[in-house]
Amino acid sequence: MRRFLLATACFLACLTAAQAQTLRIALREDPDILDPTLARSYVGRIVFGGLCDKLFDLNEKLEIVPQLATSYEWSDPKTLVLHLRQGVTFQNGEPFDAAAVKYSLERHLTMQASFRRSEISTIDHVEIVDPGTVRIALKVPTSPLLAQFTDRSGIIYPPKATEAAGKDFGQHPICSGPFQFTERVAQDRIVLDRFPGYWDARNIHFDKVIYRPMPDSAVLTANLRAGSVDLAERVLPTDVAAIKADTKLRIVTSPALGYEGITFNIANGDRSKAPINQSALLRQAFEAAIDRQALVDVVFAGMYQPNAQAVSPASPFYVPDAAPLARDLARAKALVKQSGVPTPIPVSMNVPNTPDRTQQAEVIQAMVREAGFELKINLIEFASSLSAATQGSFETYLIGWSGRPDPDGNLYAFMRTGVGQNDAHYSNAIVDDMLDQARQVSGVAERRGLYAKMWQAQRADLPLIYLWTPVNIVGMSAKLTGFRAVPDGMIRLRGLEMGK
Repeated sequence: MRRFLLATACFLACLTAAQAQTLRIALREDPDILDPTLARSYVGRIVFGGLCDKLFDLNEKLEIVPQLATSYEWSDPKTLVLHLRQGVTFQNGEPFDAAAVKYSLERHLTMQASFRRSEISTIDHVEIVDPGTVRIALKVPTSPLLAQFTDRSGIIYPPKATEAAGKDFGQHPICSGPFQFTERVAQDRIVLDRFPGYWDARNIHFDKVIYRPMPDSAVLTANLRAGSVDLAERVLPTDVAAIKADTKLRIVTSPALGYEGITFNIANGDRSKAPINQSALLRQAFEAAIDRQALVDVVFAGMYQPNAQAVSPASPFYVPDAAPLARDLARAKALVKQSGVPTPIPVSMNVPNTPDRTQQAEVIQAMVREAGFELKINLIEFASSLSAATQGSFETYLIGWSGRPDPDGNLYAFMRTGVGQNDAHYSNAIVDDMLDQARQVSGVAERRGLYAKMWQAQRADLPLIYLWTPVNIVGMSAKLTGFRAVPDGMIRLRGLEMGK
């Protein structure tokens, strides 16, 4: 009996130790494809943070810091030279070198359906100077380029393994990050195991990371409080008080870079023929009927900030003239009348099926009904909603963007004619010209002036109505140390450790 008890105690102790080496992270949604060239989800970026290193990273001050590239210099305004980290290997044993960087950037630029192409489209060609040095030649000067390399455009692939996998790379991705892919069960979990050959292994303190999608905030909060997950990458403002009241947990907040908005299908297939998509007057009326402050007060306990542009009010690139207007129901009704479209005007909205987005849509539905719109809410699984947007299978789409440190990352891919994430297929020559020019200058005041002209044209068309700027709210075990609150909202695993 005594031996049995000792064996049982030993088993439980070993089990506890094993669990302590596993970090369990709750995600707001299930990511889309795990191929950085083709991916477009926020939560996918968090998983890539464990799988894949990038050329550069960001620190808490949004400064660009080394990762796979240790330094850089501009030989001239159109030539960027990168110096690469030595002694790095991919998870399949291939060496990280200049050839891998050249291959990866060219894949981002040329692969069919690449969402990275627009981010780095000013690259003309990439040259290998030597195994540790790459020269990037640009078509025109491009001030946001380094910032793009802190995200998926800066993820580097092992050429041989990537070529061998082809279109199936996202089923079993291979990178150079601290953890390697083990398994994925859709809507349930993504499992990564520690990569023993990681170049900075001394700063990795877990043997396994398990990402679990938990779109229901009540379920997420319950799992966090029960200790079933160690970290939740997003906690809703309405759940903050309950988590703060639990001494086993803590909340960490930071400013966010993104936005929530409504995208209108301007010219992407047959669904663009809906009255609201063919009339800027109706879109202006729809916006005028929305009370942004009431929306964030009701759904997000007033913690988010109403906004009418893709750039945070805290950013030096914010344009005050494009600030959100108060709700004006009389103006909304007058614009509807001016449009000549009989009421009630039917509008269908694709909405990812999370409780907070459902509630947002219901509040908007009630507001716009008073102006003559009959809004139908179409709840849809998150990754499927992204696919539907690409295919033009929507009239309007309630969706957010996690944001980038340079405003180009919030603007170009969504409003420039013909680029990857312009789901609306919106096209305006003034908007295109201002976005192009803003890439080619570096002064904050000059770029902000160009964005001001862009917003003037965009606000007349309203292919996308911006609603609010969020706050990053992360919930975690009070024992978890080493967490860095970077405004991009990513979960960086280097340095994270579970204390006793």
